[in-house]
Amino acid sequence: MTEDMRPYYHKVQYYETDMMQIVHHSNYIRWFEEARLDYLEQAHFPYAEIEARGFLIPVLGVECQYRKAVHFGETVLIETEITKFNGLKFTVSYQIYDKEHQVLHTQGSTKHCFLDQEFRPVFIKRKAPDLYEYFTHKILHNR
Repeated sequence: MTEDMRPYYHKVQYYETDMMQIVHHSNYIRWFEEARLDYLEQAHFPYAEIEARGFLIPVLGVECQYRKAVHFGETVLIETEITKFNGLKFTVSYQIYDKEHQVLHTQGSTKHCFLDQEFRPVFIKRKAPDLYEYFTHKILHNR
């Protein structure tokens, strides 16, 4: 996680688990979204502001690899990074650790693109240069 971002933690709720008190696999995808929205908010690009500027960011695909179960009552740390960006599409990667950052429980990614209000693809370089600059900087920083 980069120095300019605070970590994102999630405490597992009972309703997120199955009868064995293990987190149901579908919840990890929800946690990815929670962490992604928090990441954008910390970067001073809250999703509501992005939408107000006329952009939509749909999910194009999701990958998730489950390594070790997470149980009811545990708190996890979700590391989030933008790992690919071409001005239109981008990929966000996630790693879910135990609270102490010692055990990797899950890792995955989501793929997205920028659309306008008519659902047409938008290259954001001209229409949102600040957002373009931020995403480009993050990609260069993560290499």
